Amino acid sequence: MKLGVCYYPEHWPQDLWAEDARRMRAMGLSLVRIGEFAWSRIEPEPGRFDWAWLDRAIDTLHAQQLGVVLCTPTATPPKWLVDAHPDMLAVDAQGRPRGFGSRRHYCFSSEAFREQSRRITREVAGRYGRHPAVVAWQTDNEYGCHDTVLSASAAAQAGFRRWLARRYGSIEALNRAWGTVFWSQEYRGFDEIDLPVLTVTEANPSHRLDWRRYASDEVVAFNREQVGILRELSPGRPVSHNFMGFFTEFNHHDVAADLDVATWDSYPLGFTQNFFLTPEEKVRWARTGHPDIPSYHHDLYRGMCLDAQGRGRWWVMEQQPGPVNWAQWNPAPLDGMVRLWTWQAFAHGAEVVSYFRWRQAPFAQEQMHSGLLRPDSALAQGAVEAAQVGAELRELAGRTGLDGLRVRAPVALVFDYDALWMSRIQPQGADYNALELSFRIYSALRGLGLDVDIVSPRAALGTYRLIVLPAQLHVADDLLQRLAQSAAQLVLAPRAGAKTAELHIPAELPPGPLGALSGVVVERVASLPPGWVETVRWADGAPATAGRWREDFELRDAQAEACFDVGRAAVARRGRVRSVAAWLDAAGWQRVLRAAAQDAGLATADLPESLRISRLGDLIVACNFSDQPVACTPAGARQPLLGNDTLAPCGVAVWKA
Repeated sequence: MKLGVCYYPEHWPQDLWAEDARRMRAMGLSLVRIGEFAWSRIEPEPGRFDWAWLDRAIDTLHAQQLGVVLCTPTATPPKWLVDAHPDMLAVDAQGRPRGFGSRRHYCFSSEAFREQSRRITREVAGRYGRHPAVVAWQTDNEYGCHDTVLSASAAAQAGFRRWLARRYGSIEALNRAWGTVFWSQEYRGFDEIDLPVLTVTEANPSHRLDWRRYASDEVVAFNREQVGILRELSPGRPVSHNFMGFFTEFNHHDVAADLDVATWDSYPLGFTQNFFLTPEEKVRWARTGHPDIPSYHHDLYRGMCLDAQGRGRWWVMEQQPGPVNWAQWNPAPLDGMVRLWTWQAFAHGAEVVSYFRWRQAPFAQEQMHSGLLRPDSALAQGAVEAAQVGAELRELAGRTGLDGLRVRAPVALVFDYDALWMSRIQPQGADYNALELSFRIYSALRGLGLDVDIVSPRAALGTYRLIVLPAQLHVADDLLQRLAQSAAQLVLAPRAGAKTAELHIPAELPPGPLGALSGVVVERVASLPPGWVETVRWADGAPATAGRWREDFELRDAQAEACFDVGRAAVARRGRVRSVAAWLDAAGWQRVLRAAAQDAGLATADLPESLRISRLGDLIVACNFSDQPVACTPAGARQPLLGNDTLAPCGVAVWKA
């Protein structure tokens, strides 16, 4: 468990660097990320490199025994490069180039930029790859941020055609897979296929899905090129990339397959304000963040990069330290929340929590984004709390072992980027958001006190006792086989198995290949407009409500556990498999998941909405996301190591199990 910070020496006079490094070390920080936006300082003119300042910055940090996480600077190509290769720019769906003047101004399909990416990566890694201060690497920065995965450039169109030719082999196979006989869309050759943009009305859904798959593969290939160079020139240092929150524009599992460590950028207040929470939730959690937003991503990214022992290696590369600048509204966190978010990350298995950023910049686009220091170099509240965590880590390390601790979750939630793309292309209802449904089901599991692994559809599932598929529109044969061989309780959310890999309705009707496991067939679906809710009741009369989506089941080899008021099954069960026919409210999901967990032999709890409990090895960690004290004595907690059984507002407690 280490603390770090993101630092921009190029933003500050060099006579500040040594004092900055000394203060970082005194605060308990041990890692410093640098360089992700520094290309114009590294190479101010084509082929002319200025290494002196970066040499000095790295040596200054190294003198304080701070490890450097060095980045490839490809997220911000300099103006001279754009002028030399204007076709490197991404193009939006209206055919307009995404211009210079901010960041991420490149197209993943541009071979001119790919060549420059390889070149600058080789230059940076060749100079610093074996420097004793450089302990890890980050490729680029936040792939896809600002809607930059999909590009309608000429290079992307040419690449897409080549990709399709490799995937299908013949144009006849593509026409069958896409169903192009519909609306007379049949193609005679791959060179006739355009990108699915600016069509008069909805483009062919299979066409759109393959474009997303192609664009994702381009991100994977771009990252792989950099990783290969870094491994060659800087052996033995882990390579990472910093992913984002609630971002699904490319397949992160595929990118992470080439990395050693998955990292992500955690901004709980920004995500609370910007995403799908209700207005009431945005007010309720405005200064703490929704309790499950950070942990949802912690558990997702923990499942990306597994070491030889099967332990997920992941970091928080950017942790919010105060108000940010980019959300719709930017409240300040309650005192104590920066400390709580840090401990929450460690409780979910983080190796490193790195704060963004060291000092707030008084200029340019992010000047309203706080840092650990104010622009005048005085300590901000985030720095006070980071230093407190540093002291607590030292104290706990002296009292108990903190190395090698591992989350051993009994519950798996399957997260499939391909299925999420399918749901976005054909939502059938304006407010059907499969990502939100995945989050709501995860939140219900956490409210029951359960630890959760969020896993790829390719993950091994044999050790789990409960497996949940919240948005699995397509079920591949290998996943079906692993589900069938598992002894776990299964929960299938609405739309499970509803599509083929080509985004067609399966011949046997949904849930397609899951029909034999579930014992149901979906006869009809309906999306429900806002304000339309249906009541669901269990046999004991307990009610829940359903909105947004419902399905009519034909029960072939299953029994109803809960029904709509009209008498049709809302939850059906066949043995160890439960199928849910509707988008349930929180109480409804907890009822379904509690029953499945108990059938799996798992103990559950009914936690207050502001309290979350996690287990890490032989430690139990509790976090209080409210401004009031909360009593908490987790089952199995014995020896208090930090805090006590009454958690202070925004407080944390750690017990030995």
